Parts: sequence; structure tokens; C-alpha cells
Amino acid sequence: MSHPLPGSPDLLVAPRRRKRNAGSRLEAVAPAAPRPFAVFESKLRIPALRPGIVSRAGLVNRLRAERAVRLATLVAPAGYGKTTLLAQWAARDERPFAWLSVDTRDNDPLVLLRHLATAFDSIEPLDSSVLDTLARPDASVWTDASPRLAAAIASCGTPFVAVLDGADALDGDAADVVAALADAVPDGSMLALAGRTAPALPIARLRAAARLLELGTEELALSRRESLLLVRAAGLDLDDDDASELVARAEGWAAGLYLATLALDELGPPYDVADVSGADSYLVDYFWSECLSQFAPERLAFLRRTSVLERLSAELCDALLERDDSASELTAVRRAGLFLVPLDRHEGWYRYHRLFRDVLAHELVQHESAQIPGLHRRAADWFEARDDGESALRHAQATGDAPRAARILTTIALPGSGTPIETVGAWLERFDRAASLDAHPAVAALGTLVQAQRGRPAEAERWLAAAEGGRRRVRGVLPDGSRSARPWVALARAATCAEGVERMAKDVADALVGLPAGSPWRPTALVLQGVARALGGDPEAADASFVAAAEAADRTGDAHVRVVAIAQRWLLAAAAGDFPAADRLALEAGELAMAGTADERGGYALARAAAARTCLRHGRWDDARHELAAAERLAGSLTEALPWLAVQSRAALGAACLTLRDREGAGAQLAECARMLALRPDLGTLTRDVEELRRQLDELPAARDGHGAGLTGAELRLLPLLATHLSFREIGERLYVSRNTIKTQAISVYRKLGVSSRSAAIARAAELGLVDAVAADFTRRG
Repeated sequence: MSHPLPGSPDLLVAPRRRKRNAGSRLEAVAPAAPRPFAVFESKLRIPALRPGIVSRAGLVNRLRAERAVRLATLVAPAGYGKTTLLAQWAARDERPFAWLSVDTRDNDPLVLLRHLATAFDSIEPLDSSVLDTLARPDASVWTDASPRLAAAIASCGTPFVAVLDGADALDGDAADVVAALADAVPDGSMLALAGRTAPALPIARLRAAARLLELGTEELALSRRESLLLVRAAGLDLDDDDASELVARAEGWAAGLYLATLALDELGPPYDVADVSGADSYLVDYFWSECLSQFAPERLAFLRRTSVLERLSAELCDALLERDDSASELTAVRRAGLFLVPLDRHEGWYRYHRLFRDVLAHELVQHESAQIPGLHRRAADWFEARDDGESALRHAQATGDAPRAARILTTIALPGSGTPIETVGAWLERFDRAASLDAHPAVAALGTLVQAQRGRPAEAERWLAAAEGGRRRVRGVLPDGSRSARPWVALARAATCAEGVERMAKDVADALVGLPAGSPWRPTALVLQGVARALGGDPEAADASFVAAAEAADRTGDAHVRVVAIAQRWLLAAAAGDFPAADRLALEAGELAMAGTADERGGYALARAAAARTCLRHGRWDDARHELAAAERLAGSLTEALPWLAVQSRAALGAACLTLRDREGAGAQLAECARMLALRPDLGTLTRDVEELRRQLDELPAARDGHGAGLTGAELRLLPLLATHLSFREIGERLYVSRNTIKTQAISVYRKLGVSSRSAAIARAAELGLVDAVAADFTRRG
């Protein structure tokens, strides 16, 4: 049995008794009699709350409201605010709290029982026989002391909350004592155990009996709002983006976020969140004092070396470290209450908390930097063998093996992979920072196409120049089966159409000769072939290329190219006046484009514009405006990097604006087309199409009463019905409004169109493209 140290300032031989006052809190009064044993008074005090601390009102209210359970566990690594939350709960709950801050000395069951008895005695005086039993040095824990205290707890008439903060320090008989006392907690009262690991209690049985409330790391983590409040309370002048980045890196870990603010404050303004790294002394000192110092060198080496991984499994760690016991190591790390986050229900995959991983990575550089290339190489081998190219790429780049990184990159970024364009862009940017593009023309050609789709003309030109400079020096079979980078480079040049339509057609022809039959790049090449033919004035041959492109894209799973090919066919059908075919193609392209919104690309703009034009033809005005808004947003990423597609899309948007009598909108699209043509003047028939759009805009009558675009949505819905022989009453029935409402809307239409009759309104609307000319002619003759 261990004993309190004599002379300790925490030693209290006779704690004062407490009684309930008229309110809901406890007040100290003079003791009725000295207690027959000594305890540490500081271990029984509820910690004081610091001024300005972030309130955890949501969790506090949840704990206050839980009256059906008898046991609550708060389990999370150090620094997640467990003690603070419990203290805030104690300040808000009307029930009295018995508090014990547990340490390793409490593993002596009798010491533990004496402290618990003192804590409970402050709620409701215990029978002297209980205290006398606990005072006997030879008292039996299981036959005398524990049963007597359990009986006293069970008979307590005052609902209470008993807190054991740091309960994970208990093991053996001490943990068994807590389990026995937990069964004695009466209805309306609760035992709360907090620690870095789960307490040694029959958790599964309590969970199944619905007698347990569990708060883990996820629940105890600060919310975004609470995290931002903590950052603001630190007084740092951070903008919203920097504050959000700091909050994201802390992942709700209160202590980590607070330490990060201290580090920034010490660095001084201007603040840069990137300066808070694993080398920061505040973070390093905290992790060493709170957890790392307890581990043997072998486990510390495991933690350091596995920090190169963004996610961990036992099999991966075995391959990385060339060992076969990683499963037991991960289990030990998890049980130690470290910053290991499970990524699945079966806990087969984990990751380290971001700040913890940063510190471990810093330690790896400090102590075992020579190990780092080999660790990344073995990780790349493991991921590549399991077809996880993205993870393999990250580790290959970390080794500095540029040829391997280039091979992996050009494999996983092939068309049809389903990878969002911005993700591929991020891969390419990392590659660009680490390697010479001239030495890797296939990567440079891929980068040209990606930068063009992202609307970055200067970058597209830079990457194309690198591809051109390296294509003759570097050869080798590429992931799509191409014998060299030459066809990829030709394809990139064709897409940018920087030297006109004739050169575009030649480059596409060269690409198609060099690309294998099954290459995922063939659908793109066929689309570009069709575009070159269309801009060169051969619509029949162009349509055949687009049909072949759509079929090839369907086989390779390249949804983006398929949408572009179908939208190009809509352009040809609409120009030929084949409106049934145009409507069918617009519907197909629009639906596919909507399905691809998870990876929104400028190539979808033409498809959404086609859908808008078709909706306008059929009087579906609200749908048309929705499609136009989507098309305008997507067209924002179309620049002279893909000049043919940019001009096509904006010309289609301009035509839709003309139909809506939106002179300002049509003018804006026309101006953008003119700017593109000034930069890329040789775009074949597109020059003629833009001039026709300008002519139509010039001929559009000015609004007579200053209404701009003119008709409201309700009035646009009315127009197609005015072109029938339905009466105002019958139209009202179809639109679910009264006859008088229809009459009022019709009069407004007449006024805005500058006419005085229904037939004249239909004729004028047909001139403006607001209704079908066939329906207008039928109305006039009828």
C-alpha cells in the first residue's frame, strides 16, 4: 500500500464537510469531525475555468440531459479538452459533483477508495463505519471496504455526478474497484470516466444495455465555429483563409490549435500559417512531454518511419519497414491513446493527426534522414503493385525518381480515368516543380492539354514549348502503347490551334497515325479531326468524325470527350436547319454534361448552351435560363488556350441571349468572341459565324420602354400558348391561374412588344425567335 508523502502541500488530514445550500451548488462549512485517514485535497477539487475559454455548450447540454445512463466515458488523446468539458459541465449541472483527478498512486485500491469516499462524503455524509473501515490498514478491499462504499453510493438520496478524470491510469484491482462501484450508481446519477484510452470496464455489456454514453475524439473535437472562436480569442490578425487553414490543420484538437496560435504570435506579423510546422518547439515539446517520452526507442522508430505515409495499414507498414509485426505495433499505438485516426469501421486503415505527423516527420529528418528515400521507394512499390497510382506517384516524386514519376503520372492521368481535371493539374504542378519538362515530353504534352482545359493559355504555351523541345530526344513506349511522345505532342498542338485550322488538321492526322487503335487519346484526336473539318467547311466529314469520337469515347469511358463530340454534332445539325436532330443531340449532350458536374470542365459549356437553345425553341423559359446560367459559368474557363471551343460556346450563348432580347448579354458574348479571334484569327468558318451574330445583334430592335431583356418569366411561359387558339380562360386552366391574370399578362406582353393585338404579338415574338415561326404562321392564317 502506498501512502501520501508527509509534508506534502496537498495533504489534508481532515477535509471540511460540505452541505447543500438553498440553491443548487455546494458551499464549504466547518467539518463535523476529523476523518480517520489522509487524502490529497487538490485531487478532489474541480479545476477552475480560465477566463475566455471556449464554451462547449452543446456537449455540456447533452451531458446534462442524459439521465437514463449511469456511465459516461470521455476518451481522446491529450489536449482534446476532456477536463475542461467536465469542469464546464460541473458549473452548469444542478447535481453536485464528486471529483477525483486520478494518478498512478490511485492504483492502490485502498488509496483510491479513500479518495472516492471523501469525494462522496462531500455530497452526502457517509456512515462513520464506512470511513472507519477505510482507515484500517488491514481492511480487505473486496470483503469490507469496496462493498461498504458501494452500498453507501447505492443508497445516496441526492442525484450526483462522480468524475474520475484520468481514469485510464487505473489498472488491475483499482480498475476492478471502479467497475464494482459503477454497478452501484443509482438512477438519476452518473459516473463519468475520462482518459486517453478506454477504461477497463465491461464496455460492450454496458453499451448493449443502453447504459453507456460514449464521447470519443470525434465528439470532443472542437467544431469549426469553436475553433475559430479560439483563434480569434488569441488576438491574431489572421484573414479568413489563414484562420480556416489553421483550424483545418488542428482538426479540432484544442491544445494543438492553441499551441499553433502561440507559435504564430511568437513569430509575429505578418502571420504565415505555413510557418507552423513539425519543427515548432511548442508542438515538439508538447508531444514529447505528453506521449512520445513514454515509448521505447523501437516504437519511436516505428512512429517516425511510418510518418512518410498519409494512411497506414499493417500490411503496408510491414512492406515499408521490412518486418512482420506491424499489426501489433499499430494496436499498441492505438491503445496508448495516441493521435491515430481510424479510417474504417474495422480499423484496418489509419492515419496520423496532421500536426502529430508533422512532428514525427521532423523527428525522422532529424534522426534518420538516410532512411527516407528507401521508405518512399518501398511505399511506391507497394501502392503501384495494388494499382493505387495516385499514392504511388506521391512516393515516387518524394524519392526524386522523375522517370518513374513520369511513367506513373502519364498512366493515371489518361483520358477516361475519371480523375477530376483539377486533381490532374495538381499532380502536374508538383511534377513541374521537381523535374525538367524538356526531359519528359509526354508529361509536357499531357500538361498542355490539361492547362488548356483549365483556361490557362500562358501555361499551356509553356508546356507545349517544353513538349516540342523534348520530343526528338526522348523515346520509349508510353502507357497507351504509343512508340514515342510524338503523337501526344501533335495532339496537344492541334488542341490549342495556335497556328490555324490547316495546321490543326495536319497535327491531328499525325496524331492519329501514331496513336494505337486502343489508345485512350483516340477519342480526343477524332473530336479534333471533326473540329478541323467543320472549321474547314466540310460538315459531312466532320459529323462522321464526331460520330466515331462519341463511340470511341463511350468505349474508353471518356465522358468529357463524348459530351464535346455530341455538342459538336448539335452545332452541325442546327446550322443545317435539322431541328429534330438538333433537339435530340442537345438533350443527350445536356444530360451527359449535367451528370459530369462533379468534374466541371469548360467543354461542357457548349452542351449546356445547346440545351438552353432547345429549351427556348420549345418555350421552356425557366429551364432555358437555368441552362444558360450553367453554360455561362462553365464558359468562364474557356480561353484562347482552346480557341475553337471558346468561340463556339460563346457564340451559342450570344444567340440564346438574342432570343431572350438580352442585348447586353449578347453584346458581352460577342465582344469575347472578337477578342478570341484577334488572338487566334485563323479559325475558319467561326469567323463567319461570329459576323452573323454581330449582324443579328445590330438588327435587334431596341426595347421601346426601357425593359431591357423585356418579358418576365411568367410572360415568357405565356407566349407559346398565345400562339394557339386557346382562350384566355383555357390558358389559365393550363397554367393554374385565373382568366384575369392571363389577360393582365397578355396586355403587358403587347405593351412590351410594341403591338396591340394577340396575332401581332405572336408575329413579333416569332421575329425575335421567342416562338416557333410555324406556330405564328398558323395563328395568323387561323
